[in-house]
Amino acid sequence: MRRRRPAASPLPLRDGVDPVRVRLPEDGAGTVRDWLLARFPASAAELEGLFASGGIVDDAGRPLPHDAPLVPGGSVWYHRALPDEPALPGDLPVLFEDEWLLAVDKPHGLPTTPRGGFVAQTALVKLRRARGEDRLSPLHRLDRGTAGVLLLSRDPATRGRFQTLFQERAVAKEYEAVARHRPGLALPRTVASRIVKDRTSLQAREVPGPVNARTLVERAGAPFTRADGTWARYALRPETGRTHQLRVHLASLGAPIRHDPLYPEVLPAAAWDPGRPLQLLARRVSLVHPLTGEPLVLESRRRLLDGTAA
Repeated sequence: MRRRRPAASPLPLRDGVDPVRVRLPEDGAGTVRDWLLARFPASAAELEGLFASGGIVDDAGRPLPHDAPLVPGGSVWYHRALPDEPALPGDLPVLFEDEWLLAVDKPHGLPTTPRGGFVAQTALVKLRRARGEDRLSPLHRLDRGTAGVLLLSRDPATRGRFQTLFQERAVAKEYEAVARHRPGLALPRTVASRIVKDRTSLQAREVPGPVNARTLVERAGAPFTRADGTWARYALRPETGRTHQLRVHLASLGAPIRHDPLYPEVLPAAAWDPGRPLQLLARRVSLVHPLTGEPLVLESRRRLLDGTAA
């Protein structure tokens, strides 16, 4: 089933940042203002200022006055004030580019797209600003803690051609992880389960039901010992792309990834520590370019800790 095409924004980007879109309820009465203030009470002052300045618009780009009636099923758009953000790693070396596609090597600790308290300090916004390319959009997402190959579309007119490859599982992805050594673990094996993730929990979890997540797990190096235990290198080839899939599947095997603050349990200090990055790397992405027919094998130049690392 193909995803619906995102609605076209009536507002331009502002310094590389997309406007916020808020979908209005399918039913309801009253004004847009009252509904927004009830939904986002912590942002009341900012919303009032946006209404006063004409900064909140409808799907056609028309500024909404304070008494604009609620239009069921419509949307409103506005640019929010950016949060105060700590500086995050910004090294995003280019691995490949042509007029349609950009591949970069994302560092550990940098979110892919704006979310929560990070907007400007994300791979997408940093690249838009540095390259002057407002049309850049990610073709997939890497968790903040995961480093490695990240693909972005440079041309909205052809973005769907690349998205189709992901939807049809025609993009081969290989990850590398340093995780707990399990001497008796029989590998290679395919881990298959049902993974769900909701906003009430930081963790995704495995539940009974139809399988929606599959990962081929193989050994990729000899074990080594450090003060915090014995570790091994694993190659991971996901067939699906559920949230935190690789982290959940390795933890379910009793081999959680080194420096993972969420699995198998949420640690008290879950903030990212630049000295202890999650040992997960999107090592390689392979696909056939849908516009040129060229086979592409894009490989990260980053390295995880190994037997000689601290």
